[in-house]
Amino acid sequence: MEKKNMKKAKKILLVLACVIVVLALGAFVLLKMTFLKSFPKLKGEPEIGKWYEVAVEGTQSSDGSEWHGIFKKGTENKVVVYFFGGGVSITPETSEGGNKFYATSMTAQDFVAQGGIGSNAENNPFKDWSFLVVPYATGDFHSGTGVYDGKKAVYHTGYSNYAAFVEQIKPYVREPDTLLVTGFSAGGFATSLLTDDVIDRFPSAKNITVCVDSSLLLYDGWHETAVNLWQSPKEISDRLVTDNLVLDSLTALHEKRGDSVKILFDCSYRDDTLQQYQAYIRTGTMTKDKENGDLFQKDLAEMVKGLQKNIPGIGIYIWNHAEDAETHNTQHTIISSNVFDKLEDGVSVADWICAAVNGDVQSHGLALLER
Repeated sequence: MEKKNMKKAKKILLVLACVIVVLALGAFVLLKMTFLKSFPKLKGEPEIGKWYEVAVEGTQSSDGSEWHGIFKKGTENKVVVYFFGGGVSITPETSEGGNKFYATSMTAQDFVAQGGIGSNAENNPFKDWSFLVVPYATGDFHSGTGVYDGKKAVYHTGYSNYAAFVEQIKPYVREPDTLLVTGFSAGGFATSLLTDDVIDRFPSAKNITVCVDSSLLLYDGWHETAVNLWQSPKEISDRLVTDNLVLDSLTALHEKRGDSVKILFDCSYRDDTLQQYQAYIRTGTMTKDKENGDLFQKDLAEMVKGLQKNIPGIGIYIWNHAEDAETHNTQHTIISSNVFDKLEDGVSVADWICAAVNGDVQSHGLALLER
């Protein structure tokens, strides 16, 4: 009897071991398809429609580890420069706080490129465009050139990374006639800060659209942070004259480029993530609740008024998605995920951007700000 029980126990253990191995392999495969996804390194001429990791000499993430760009060559003579998000550092304390405040390395970023606006979905109007994707791991809204030297070295070199990557890839896209500059969250802030710089790098493009997704933080120290912490180029930091970095930057862009650049801004009306960062700026603690949502909604309404006053032809899309039943707070960012969902007026954010590219700048969802 004892031998039979031993044999039975061994069989059960063997089955359990097999199940564990299968589950582990499944989890590993899933991770490789998502968070651990990596693209082949670009060597020689790129294949049309294939995503590549682009090694760029002299670039680094904030922790000193490798940084790379991401590239897909399309069939159309059109280019998307696409800035990723992932938090921000605004003071020496947040720089040293590292990944409590911002992405410090390239971990789990590649798979994001193939979602949302970068997807191969048949209804994606941008699927055949070339994509220059700028991952984010420097905490500086992609606009820094310096190193914070505190308890440890923190590389706020987002601008240096972006500029070197774009110059390296430009020969593969030659002279595009159409340009879309966009980004979500921190990448949206970068879009406002860097679109003027991007335009200078693609002088052949005459049809230019810029779309800032989910980027509103009010902070009196933006100029000081850009100058002293990030060490941004002077032409970027000089634009920052109020507590609203995006409003300052888009206003300056419009004043310089006029109607030759179509400007778009979108945001969920009670952004659950941005309100947490705003609470940190206001109180020193990241919190989220209905009161913070109320404040964010009010700030967003004021920002939209400022954008419409300073940029009369701007397109605005305010949206409501994944609203919490208790706080009414909403999802953060749209272009990397739900960009094809028809959230307001039967129009998706992808539809809205595409319409602007084709000369029809629209606004949707403004009534949400009056709730």
